[in-house]
Parts: sequence; structure tokens; C-alpha cells
Amino acid sequence: MTKNEVIKALRDKAGLETKDKAAAAYESLVEILLASLHKEGEARLCGLGKFKLHERKARKGRNPRTGKEINIAAARVVKFFPAKGVNESF
Repeated sequence: MTKNEVIKALRDKAGLETKDKAAAAYESLVEILLASLHKEGEARLCGLGKFKLHERKARKGRNPRTGKEINIAAARVVKFFPAKGVNESF
């Protein structure tokens, strides 16, 4: 789904009067999740899953085009772990 599709579905499902109110709700949810990730290192949405911040170590890699060895820097990445019911619904 695109951002606009999510906002439209949110407006219709939650009964919000305008697209602007739905967009504000969407943006607020994203801000809350990002703030939780920054503060606590994880954010949970009950019934959907958990977003967790992970540290990826620096490592060696290879350029697939040339085969030359390269250094890949350490990075912080967000991983998603679905709730039990999410996987069972498929």
C-alpha cells in the first residue's frame, strides 16, 4: 500500500471527516513509532508486531560486478517481528 492508500483507508475505516485529518493521524502514528524506536529501541503495535532497532556490525563484502573486496560499515537497522496472529492469518 502507498501512503495515500493507507490514509484513504484510515479515513474510511475510522470515519474521519477529511483526508487531512486522516493524514494527521497517520503522521502522528509514524512520529510516535519513531520516537519510541529512538527512546526505547523498540516499538510495539499490539496485534500487528514489534519494530526493533538492531546494530549491524561492520563486515567485508564483495562487489558483485568486479569481485573486489569492500568494507561495509556498521549500521543501525530496524527489524520487524510480526505478532503470532499475523502469521497465522495467512
